[in-house]
Amino acid sequence: MNRLYTLVFKEYWNPYLTVGLAGLLSALYFGLTGTVWAVTGEFTRFGGHLLKLFFNIDVSNWAYFKLIHMSGTPIDRTDGWIVIGMVVGALITVLLSSSFKIRIPRQKRRLLQGFAGGIVAGFGARLAMGCNLAAFFTGVPQFSFHAWIFMVATAIGTYAGVQIVQRPWWIGKPDLKSVSAKTVAAENNARTAATKSRSIQPILGAAVALVFAVLVIMYYLQGKGLLGSAALMGVGFGVLIERGQICFTSAFRDLWISGRAVMAKAIALGMIVSVIVTFVFIQTGTPALIKVAAPSTLLGGFLFGLGIVLAGGCETGMMYRAMEGQLVYWFVGLGNILGATLLAYGWDHLGIYNALAKGWQPINLIKVWGSPGALIGTLAFLLLVYLLTNWWEKHYRYGKGLQVGDAELVPSQMNG
Repeated sequence: MNRLYTLVFKEYWNPYLTVGLAGLLSALYFGLTGTVWAVTGEFTRFGGHLLKLFFNIDVSNWAYFKLIHMSGTPIDRTDGWIVIGMVVGALITVLLSSSFKIRIPRQKRRLLQGFAGGIVAGFGARLAMGCNLAAFFTGVPQFSFHAWIFMVATAIGTYAGVQIVQRPWWIGKPDLKSVSAKTVAAENNARTAATKSRSIQPILGAAVALVFAVLVIMYYLQGKGLLGSAALMGVGFGVLIERGQICFTSAFRDLWISGRAVMAKAIALGMIVSVIVTFVFIQTGTPALIKVAAPSTLLGGFLFGLGIVLAGGCETGMMYRAMEGQLVYWFVGLGNILGATLLAYGWDHLGIYNALAKGWQPINLIKVWGSPGALIGTLAFLLLVYLLTNWWEKHYRYGKGLQVGDAELVPSQMNG
């Protein structure tokens, strides 16, 4: 039993397994609810709630909130319970693995950088009508062409972000302060206290799991099965992203910095699983969710990719790292909410919709290519993505860039 507990909660899970399960779960969630695994839409609604609570600003007439259906509170919406469930699921596994620890970055500038990156990512995600989930991981399986635009734009944005975060002015000077005996003693005491707290973390994790299970059961007993299912699947997503350390930022960023492609390949395979199962649900009558393919998608994807690198994490990575106690990701989360809310304001008040989205239409690949063509074409493209990232990983040499025959390309040379 100790070995099993260690295997499940002390060791991180294989990324191919976890992302594959996430792809399957997201498809099942679509079949059950008719909606998709997504988070930034709810972040935007939460921003609207905060405007009402603190500034008495009524956002019900804002065009963007009408578009994303602002009604009720997070506990009245399936999207709300997906987000709540993800946070709780990640927290449960963090506690069961005794890995919660308050982590404050040595360079306090990281808090501001995380906040700024979160703003850019949140703004970009909502400009594109979705983040790495709704506009990418679950958008491609919906056969929505906008998701492919978003994916390419995000890759370009992450590359631009890498060029920024590697600059000395962004990195800052290392903390080389001398350490006094008093400081060493304080750190030793802190480690002792942390060791004691870790001994009770599994108990707290089990308690949180029990309370949440009771809540889900109550929802089912009250006839609110849809909300109960969203909460339950949200926990499942939270467990998977934390145990698999699923982060779309690292999937892109690692390609440019070290050539490592494990997460990128895992995501491609996870989407293949999701595409197949989602296709079955669509063919049996569940309407696909197709988003507009417009300049807003392209610019939004670029800003999202740029922002997640500046922040150091995407929406999924941010959520489980915040539950691990990493303070910077709480600032990233706040930035996400602010950025998404700013986009909601600018959508009609600043003319963003008229400039970047008006007149453009959703493109459903099933209608364009037919059902067999859309399925085969999407799977072929995802397989191509897997093969390209695998090729990139084999030809990239850390510190030297991409090796192609006798030629050598380093990131600084790949701008033009």
